[in-house]
Amino acid sequence: MTLRVLAAMSGGVDSAVAAARAVEAGYDVTGVHLALSSNPQSYRTGARGCCTIEDSRDARRAADVIGIPFYIWDMAEEFDRDVVQDFVAEYAAGRTPNPCLRCNEKIKFQAVLERALALGFDAVCTGHHVRLENGRLRRSVDAAKDQSYVLAVLTREQLAHAIFPLGDCTKEEVRAEAARRGLTVADKPDSHDICFIADGDTSGFLERRLGSNPGPIVDETGQVVGEHRGAHAFTVGQRRGLNLSGAPHRRYVLSIEPVSNTVRVGPREALKVDRIVGERPVWSGCEPPEEWTPFLVQLRAHGEVYSCRARQYEGRVEILLDEPALGVAKGQAAVLYDGDVVMGSSTIAETSRVEQAAANHAE
Repeated sequence: MTLRVLAAMSGGVDSAVAAARAVEAGYDVTGVHLALSSNPQSYRTGARGCCTIEDSRDARRAADVIGIPFYIWDMAEEFDRDVVQDFVAEYAAGRTPNPCLRCNEKIKFQAVLERALALGFDAVCTGHHVRLENGRLRRSVDAAKDQSYVLAVLTREQLAHAIFPLGDCTKEEVRAEAARRGLTVADKPDSHDICFIADGDTSGFLERRLGSNPGPIVDETGQVVGEHRGAHAFTVGQRRGLNLSGAPHRRYVLSIEPVSNTVRVGPREALKVDRIVGERPVWSGCEPPEEWTPFLVQLRAHGEVYSCRARQYEGRVEILLDEPALGVAKGQAAVLYDGDVVMGSSTIAETSRVEQAAANHAE
């Protein structure tokens, strides 16, 4: 029996080649483009676009070349609720979200997959650079384009209905294949920015949504060293834009306290943490470890990888890093790997410095 596959086509080169490969693999493929804004003009346009009118046209042209049926699904309401409003709420709470991760979780592999299965499709195919082997996610062979981090929130059930045809090749190979297939998106630039912030000004976008809310910037001792227009404009590890006059050395954002509307700053050394607690865990590659288990952990998209030990305890994930990490922001994902295989993911809720606490106790 031929599998019926819904190919999510963003209008970019990756999803177009993924759809073409799905057809070549013998699947019964239908293309779908997701309309994610009730006002597409408010989203990015042109070469750096994502989810725009131009993208929908590029997706349709690619489907015509491949020779598959094509539809546009209106997901604007779901996208606004689950991605845009979540993004704003997370910043208001002093956290730093990853909207692409949330879009994959809530839109492409929840809302879209549910609708696809209800319509009789067997799987959803996307152009993400990641491998899926024996039900487990593995990093792409193209380390620079690997997207396993933003897909680590997917459950085993969702992965059972997912197809990722591009994980075994580089981006250069994808573009060359697109050109050979006659796809006009072969040379289309990638989008690197948040699609629903048209001008790229995240701080301005948040201020329009949350308003101006001035508050103090304090140092480690609690002394006021500056003032901000809104704590939502900052993230842990940030150095630029603090506008601290007379500061004797470089200072970085150490924490954001939404209740008191306070931004705390300090030296780079104070950013180091070696204990992380994550909430809302998803274990797609193994059973939740009750005992301390060695892993590798990635703490932000395309970020450094650290050796660690982790366990699940009372519904949360506790992670102890072998070496301290800098600038770990609450709201980001902590993704655990065994080599290049995703084991689990959780949302960072707490960070601390175990080594420093032990040293203080010893004194």
